[in-house]
Parts: sequence; C-alpha cells; structure tokens
Amino acid sequence: MVQEGEVSENVSRFEQARQAKLDRIRQLGICPYGGRFDGTQKAADIKAAFKEEITDSRAKCAGRIVLLRDIGKLIFITLRDSSGSIQLGLSKKVLADQWELAKLLEVGDIIGVEGRLGKTKTGEITIWTEKLTILSKSLMQPPEKFHGLADVDIRFRMRYVDLWVNPECLELFKKRSDIIAAIRQFLQDKDFLEVETPMMQTIAGGAAAKPFVTHHNSLDMDLFLRIAPELFLKRLLVGGMEKVFEINRNFRNEGLSRWHNPEFTMLELYQAYADYNVMMDLTEELVYLLVEKCCDGKQVQFCDMTINFAKPWRRAKYAELLEQYSGCKIDDISALRKKAAELEIDQAKMDDVVVISEVFEACVEDKLIDPTFVMDYPAQLCPLTRRSKENPDYAERFELYIGKMEVANAYTELNDPAVQEKNFRIQLRGQEDTMAKMDEDFLTALKYAMPPAGGLGIGIDRLIMFLTGAASIRDVVLFPLLRPKK
Repeated sequence: MVQEGEVSENVSRFEQARQAKLDRIRQLGICPYGGRFDGTQKAADIKAAFKEEITDSRAKCAGRIVLLRDIGKLIFITLRDSSGSIQLGLSKKVLADQWELAKLLEVGDIIGVEGRLGKTKTGEITIWTEKLTILSKSLMQPPEKFHGLADVDIRFRMRYVDLWVNPECLELFKKRSDIIAAIRQFLQDKDFLEVETPMMQTIAGGAAAKPFVTHHNSLDMDLFLRIAPELFLKRLLVGGMEKVFEINRNFRNEGLSRWHNPEFTMLELYQAYADYNVMMDLTEELVYLLVEKCCDGKQVQFCDMTINFAKPWRRAKYAELLEQYSGCKIDDISALRKKAAELEIDQAKMDDVVVISEVFEACVEDKLIDPTFVMDYPAQLCPLTRRSKENPDYAERFELYIGKMEVANAYTELNDPAVQEKNFRIQLRGQEDTMAKMDEDFLTALKYAMPPAGGLGIGIDRLIMFLTGAASIRDVVLFPLLRPKK
C-alpha cells in the first residue's frame, strides 16, 4: 500500500510534476476541479463573428489547452472545444493576482476564460484574457505532439484522448451522428415509425450467426444478445404497423477484422405491401442522399478505390455474376466444386449450395466496386425470403455491394407460415444445441397473417466507412472491441 507522502512506482515523473502543481493550486485556495461555467461561446462562433473594427468586443470560452507557449510575462494558449480552436493571450500585467494560477497551467488542462477580443501582430484572433477559471486539472502527460496520436492501437484504446488530440477524429464522429440523424429524418419523412425491440432474446433468430450467450439469474434462464431484430419487427407488421424501422445494436460472436466488429449498428426496416424492388429503390435513394450530403461529388475515394455513386446503380443477377467471374454456371455443381478445389476451399462436408456461396464470395465480391445490387440468390440460402414466381429455385433477395463489401441485405419477406416452418426445420439441422430452437411464437404470429412486405438491413458502420473514407470499421466505432493489453 502506498503511504501518505509516497509516490507509487507506476506514477511517472510527469504525473508527479502535475500532482505538485495540483497541490499548489489547492494551496492558493482554488478548486482545481471547478463546476458550472455559464455563458460560453463556441470557439468557431467567436472567430466567425469577429469584426476588427469593433474594438470593444468581448468573448467567453471554455475548453482544453492543446498548446501552450510561455514567454515570460506573456503566455499564449491554443484552446480547443468541440467546434475548433482559438488562441488566448494571458498577460501578467492584466491577470495580476491570477498570474500564479496561469503559470501553473499545462497542456491538457480544461479552463474557462473571459476577455477582450482582438488580433495579434500576426493576424491571429485572440481572447486577451482578463479572468481565468480552472475547470479540470489534467494529471496525465498528453502526447508530445498535440496534433498527432499516431499509434492506431493507442488511439482505439484511448479514444478519450484521440478525440481531443486529433481534431479529425472528433469531426468523423460528428459526421457519424449527422448521418444517423439524416437516415432517421429520411425514413420519418416517408412515414416510417421508429421502434425498439428486445436486445436480449430467448431464441437467437433472424440471421445465421453465432450468438453471445448470457444468463438471467432471477429467471434462471439463458438468453442471447440479439443477432438481428428481424423476427420482432415482423411481429409488428402482423400487429398493423405498416412501416417500421430500428437503428439497432446487434451482436455476433464471430471474428474481428477491418470489416467486422462483434458489436455493430444496423438499420433494419420493413414496409407492408412492398417487395425487394421497392427496397432497392429506397436503398438507392437513401444512400445517394447521404453521398450528396457528406461527399464532394459522386466520385468517392475509399482506400485504393474510386467509387462512382452516380445513378442508376447496377442491378445484376447472382447466377450471371457467378458465371461471369468464376466461369461456372450455377447449376453445374461439378464445375463449381472443381473451382472450389482450385481456390483451396475445404468443401468435403459442404452442401452444394454452400459451395456455390463460397465460390461466389471468392470470385465475385472483390470485383464489385461501384454500387451493385446482386439479385435473386439461391433459395436454399434464404430461409426467410419469398421465392421467385418465375423460378422457385431463386429467392427475391438482394445484397448491395460497394467497394468489395456487402453493405445492405433485403428480401421480399416470406409470410406463408407453413413454408416458414418447413424452412426453419431445414435451417436448424446440424446446428448447435444452443441454436437449435424454432421460434414457435413467430410462427404463431404468421398464422394471424402478416401482410406481404419488403425488408431491408443496412450496416451503418460500413456505410459510414465509405462516407468518411475510413479504412477500418474500428475508425468509425467509438470504442471497438480490442484484445486485452498484456
């Protein structure tokens, strides 16, 4: 145990120096962790409203010190708030009895200031500080260069530092918030109703994925963090909600990569009396609107690709794309298995339809750079989807690919309870015991009659990657899951 007056070995000399300044501030009778600070203006607003001819303008601002230059009787500070940065000028002559406090300030401290607004000889808009308030003393040494946290792992683990050290990080997450708000507004303008469905479910349904399992102590029962809200949203169609959407958190106990995070955000929506063609039109309209809002023009740079979002977007059938890029017809299983062997896909225990899917993924997906709706999937891959009237071997499903990634998935929803039960039974064969449960209540809901409908799911995190140019999903998730530090 560390005794009073001693310093833990884990405390760096920088922290010791900062602790000493904290103690001195307290000795001055000043609380180093101040409270309410009213009447502030944003840094960006102060600079935008500044008029040099108005000599008596004043400003009040609060934020974090990100740069400090002490030149004796004058201190220049760069103060950053959520809108941007502004320069402060602190003079010994003006501050008088607050000068000792000013000399104790360090990069990372949060302060509030009031004073006259003017310009320096170099033309920098500056608050010439007349009153100084310390609002929170920083005890940690910030990165050496306030404008650059370069280590990606540290940035993700210490997002609370990344946000104020790297202004572009804060701007990205502001943009994320704006994008989600625009999605909500777009759907509300089309009379969609936003709803909330359970995140803990007794049956992991609505998608094929490995769930996270938890336990409810009072009920003594296992529950699953949802892998999709689909079956609950469809219950609402049965209940008479004809247009519903949820911007939801889903959880899938699967791998980590630049495209995958186990906890992710999805937009899922359903529209009664629609089909997958309506969903295609809706998806194109929504994403195109977001591109117009967030990007400079229709050509968007993403990683090493230039993506052209100009309408109309390509619509291509699954079987045609498979033949185009693999050289195999979808019904030639022998050729497809030979292709799978060439691709070193372990297919020994795979059903034919899974081999088709694996070859498609290997041969086709990385060719789909510009927005492409891949339509009419093999029906066996789509247990919740209505089959095509023209050819029941195919389901009325599309996936939207952008930049080699799947971004959206949509169906003409299956609403025949007998067919749905049969598909469930086929789907459950060979699954683990934790997953081998049929949602009987959902089947009961279908028996009460669900209207024909179109359904759509869009991966919000991946969509934001394209709209912001982020190279990894971790860049657009505030707190991505990481391996524990050793």
